[in-house]
Amino acid sequence: MAKRDYYEVLGVERTVEMEEIKKSYRRLAVKYHPDKNPGDKAAEEKFKELGEAYEALSDPQKRAAYDQHGHAAFDPRLRGGGRSGGFHDPADIFREVFGGGGSIFEDLFGGGGRADPTQPQRGADLRYDMEITFEEAAIGCEKEITVNKPDRCDVCGGTGAENGSRSKPCPTCGGRGQIISSRGIFSIAQTCPRCEGAGRVIEKPCKACQGSGRREHTSKIKLRIPAGVDTGSRLRSSGNGEAGLRGGPSGDLYIILHVKPHEIFQRDGEDLICEVPVSFVQATLGAEIEVPTLNGKAHIKIPAGTQPGTVFRLKGKGVKNIEGFGTGDLHVRIGVEVPSHLNHAQKAKLQEFAELCDEKVNPMTQSFFEKAKKLFS
Repeated sequence: MAKRDYYEVLGVERTVEMEEIKKSYRRLAVKYHPDKNPGDKAAEEKFKELGEAYEALSDPQKRAAYDQHGHAAFDPRLRGGGRSGGFHDPADIFREVFGGGGSIFEDLFGGGGRADPTQPQRGADLRYDMEITFEEAAIGCEKEITVNKPDRCDVCGGTGAENGSRSKPCPTCGGRGQIISSRGIFSIAQTCPRCEGAGRVIEKPCKACQGSGRREHTSKIKLRIPAGVDTGSRLRSSGNGEAGLRGGPSGDLYIILHVKPHEIFQRDGEDLICEVPVSFVQATLGAEIEVPTLNGKAHIKIPAGTQPGTVFRLKGKGVKNIEGFGTGDLHVRIGVEVPSHLNHAQKAKLQEFAELCDEKVNPMTQSFFEKAKKLFS
């Protein structure tokens, strides 16, 4: 079945601003979220479709590519400018837009109710921005990063209590988890600040973590950066976010990549572009020249009479597709260097050469002036 237009999926016009795209996604994602529509396959598919559409249109580069090429911009089998395909898990997109905590899901899907404070709670997701070199992005590499984050307390094992200690009803709220205060004819219920709504407190809190069950810890995490990533690529390190509460699972760590510019190469999807200067003599008479690649050096033959801007393609010398659909090409654009700082003898030889030239030597120049004459005649 053909894919629907991303703007149609989100119910917005093509000229809409980013804030409106996000607003529409938030509204529709809540409506079709699987937790709100258990067992509804149609709602689940719409939720996935919304995540894909939002990811494409929320990124300025991806949006520009989609506006120009449509869905082909993200199909790795179609060389639509060499752009990579692939989308992230729609649940990850949802969590990134709404935040990683558990309470927001309860607010959205629980009719305004609050999460049960006595139950395990998943830890928050974390973001880590990493800068890598152009070569590391193209070829792939392994990295080790250091992250300071709340981890499960190694003294109490995350319970927040000393050995042998038990929980007891909270003396502040009487075990209700809420404190009710009267304001005239109104009664206002607020979460108990001592037990945080749990209704129970620990008799002897763990001294190491002060009863929270978590301690700040510096972790070293090894990452494998796959070949073909680019600026904006996002990697997920499962379970390396903040530790959960009351025995809940840890969140995830998201690594956002930023690729440094290269001195020689420019990148267009999986293709590389390199401008190589040659001398006036080499371009005129032809030559074999050496060009750089990501994996070393290569040689190409330029024919006699090569003009500035001529592009030669070295197949398979570009960047690997991140999903394994082949490798891009290296496009070598020729730049002809005009001689400068000539001495008297060199100038004389060039003048002698110019006097030997006729219209056949410079056909492009001759053609241009003939067209110019017609324009003004």
